Amino acid sequence: MWQHYYSATSVDEVLRLLSERGQSARLVAGGTDIILEMERGQRPGVDTLIDVSRVPGLDEIKLHGDTIRLGPLVTHNHLVGSEVVVQRALPLAQAAWEVGAPQIRNRGTVAGNLITASPANDTISPLWALDATVTLTSLNGERTLTFPQFYQGVRRTALRPDEMLTAIHFPAMRDNERGIFLKLGLRRAQAISVVNVAVVLGFEGEVVTRASIALGSVAPTIIRTPTAEAFLVDKTLTPDTIQEAARLAAATPSPIDDVRSTAEYRSEMVRVLVKRALRALMTHQERSTWPANPPMLWGAHRAHVTNPLPDLSAHGADEPIETTINGQPYTLTGGNHKTLLRLLRENAHLPGTKEGCAEGECGACTVFLDGVAVMACMVPAPRAHRAEIVTVEGLAHNGTLHPIQQAFVETGAVQCGYCTPGFLMAGAKLLEEHPNPTREQIAQSITGNLCRCTGYYKIVEAFEKAGRK
Repeated sequence: MWQHYYSATSVDEVLRLLSERGQSARLVAGGTDIILEMERGQRPGVDTLIDVSRVPGLDEIKLHGDTIRLGPLVTHNHLVGSEVVVQRALPLAQAAWEVGAPQIRNRGTVAGNLITASPANDTISPLWALDATVTLTSLNGERTLTFPQFYQGVRRTALRPDEMLTAIHFPAMRDNERGIFLKLGLRRAQAISVVNVAVVLGFEGEVVTRASIALGSVAPTIIRTPTAEAFLVDKTLTPDTIQEAARLAAATPSPIDDVRSTAEYRSEMVRVLVKRALRALMTHQERSTWPANPPMLWGAHRAHVTNPLPDLSAHGADEPIETTINGQPYTLTGGNHKTLLRLLRENAHLPGTKEGCAEGECGACTVFLDGVAVMACMVPAPRAHRAEIVTVEGLAHNGTLHPIQQAFVETGAVQCGYCTPGFLMAGAKLLEEHPNPTREQIAQSITGNLCRCTGYYKIVEAFEKAGRK
């Protein structure tokens, strides 16, 4: 898939490599988009990946005065788990919670979501509604762009080949501001938006003083609704006001017909979602569905960079990958062009990790990478260099099954068994975080795992039994 792979240790190294490699290079952090695109041949001319996932200090969320700063390695789960974001940028936390599944949210970064620039990407809408800016850095210096300046069309941005997105800034919501994010998908989890809506309102008493409504998946980029926003200012939220604002918002875009929806349906759903959002803000119910203590599957270090590399690594075709799998050292050759899934199966000869969809949809390939649950099919193999990996073969200890494994045996939670390794890995990580999980936490923890035999009742029963153990 790629000919050259570098694991960087600093932003300076990244910028130098980008300057040298030009159009042929791309950055990889979570890899949840670019790995699939390269496998499908959708990145012609790109032969170099620069891995920034272990550069320390880039995964921080900071509040400076009334401005929130996100580093380029902040993941979607970092947003979900951030008290600052949940309290002062709720629509962004809600959007992050809607992205993929725990394993995807542990790898996928907000910066990567912005750069991919799909109009259906969930985190762009709330950031646009919050008036966010992005900082782009090259060897020639920095520049800061607003979202209307940054986005230039479907999957097109103003990011130059020699630039790295190094920060995202936006004003934290004040005490007199409330916001919400709503999404319509074709399924309950791991769904691409048919339509998404982010609304942020400022109030003086009950009178709206500022309105921001951003719509996703209805135009070539995320768009705002200036007519509806202007209509809301200086009004109180009443059923009639909400009805008219929703109508004006729905009249703003000219959606397309595609495989997920017709244009007519999208327009109607814009009206419905804006109406629901404004009703929730009117009744102060914007936080009513926010999960309490959600499962993250991210380990003790909360998916932060804790295993940085000592120096820049170039992973050529013949360079060995030195790694630790299930507590044992491995030196693997011939796998630098593969995904971690195929490295484990073909080079380490550990076939317990299964390939189901190979695109992050089924969870059969779930493993722990430096303590974090991830989908191995979406991780480049060189990321395993000097990392610690646990596969399903490593769950048992000294011949004793892990409680989740024992519970699967006792409840008969295995049918064809193909998905079982992924469920076991998700369950083991869930029990690590929540030793006695609720049924809701169990369901949330396995949103990224598919059982094609539809054996979910027994699987959930096994999770509950393991918790009681």
